[in-house]
Amino acid sequence: MSTSLRLETVTPATIDAALALRVHPHQERNVAPVATSLAEAYAFGEAAWPRLIFDGDELVGFLMAFLDLQWNAKKDPDDRRSGLWRLNIAAEKQGKGYGRFAVEAVRDELRRRGASQLYVTWEPGDDGPGVFYDRLGFRTTGETSGDQIVGVRDI
Repeated sequence: MSTSLRLETVTPATIDAALALRVHPHQERNVAPVATSLAEAYAFGEAAWPRLIFDGDELVGFLMAFLDLQWNAKKDPDDRRSGLWRLNIAAEKQGKGYGRFAVEAVRDELRRRGASQLYVTWEPGDDGPGVFYDRLGFRTTGETSGDQIVGVRDI
């Protein structure tokens, strides 16, 4: 993995490249496109933390974290969680450690903000990212969010 990896905010100079980012076609059912994530980031305000993943000057991915989000108000109004909301690694850049870097970057940001756990949700199935999250130490909680599996990892 490159030592020149970094996260950047989306800017007018990077928006077109961000919107053009594509995962493998068979993964498109598992993750929303960057445009949807940016619209949700706008709608959720401070609870959303969208970032572009660069390797040197090359855009290789996009992530969005959720910060201190009320999880299930009807079940427990005090249950607030933070975690990885979206992860889109460019199709031709997968398998090079960028996804792992993204998860660890979110972990570091959440730790900096005082969180003790990192949550993630994913689509179940053979083409889903469950094995990836498993390898990174996430364990399923037994919950679902919509149709997605909920995982958590201590940080």
